Amino acid sequence: MCNPISPGWKFGPWRSTKMGLLNSVFLSQFAVTAKDKVWSMPSGIWDMLCAGQLAMTAQEFRDSLELDLPPAELSLALAGLWWDAKGDWTKAHESAQRDEGPAGAWVHAYLHRKEGDLSNAAYWYQRAGKSLARTSLEKEWDEIVDSLLK
Repeated sequence: MCNPISPGWKFGPWRSTKMGLLNSVFLSQFAVTAKDKVWSMPSGIWDMLCAGQLAMTAQEFRDSLELDLPPAELSLALAGLWWDAKGDWTKAHESAQRDEGPAGAWVHAYLHRKEGDLSNAAYWYQRAGKSLARTSLEKEWDEIVDSLLK
């Protein structure tokens, strides 16, 4: 998911006041802003985001839920959790399903557990190398977010 939509620049808007990685110093050097929103940024900065050089915190991830679309730098698994938090299980599932690694499998498991399909969830937990979660869905969501952002 982490790729610019046009050569050289990534276009927003993204809220600059809610995203800690987009602080005022960072913005003044690299971004075009107006009215507390980032409107465009050189794609090289997005490459750094994608490479984990400008990593998002769990709080910044939660703050991004105020946006209409998930931040472009999110992995497919994290985008799945983002869509889940926004109440769109279908988009969450589609995103998790596209990630064929353990992170995608873990989110996939969580989503099937949430829908009540425990046998399907058990299969995906096994693919993720995880035990079937016994905590609340909210706690598991937090655990996955925290783990995937490290």
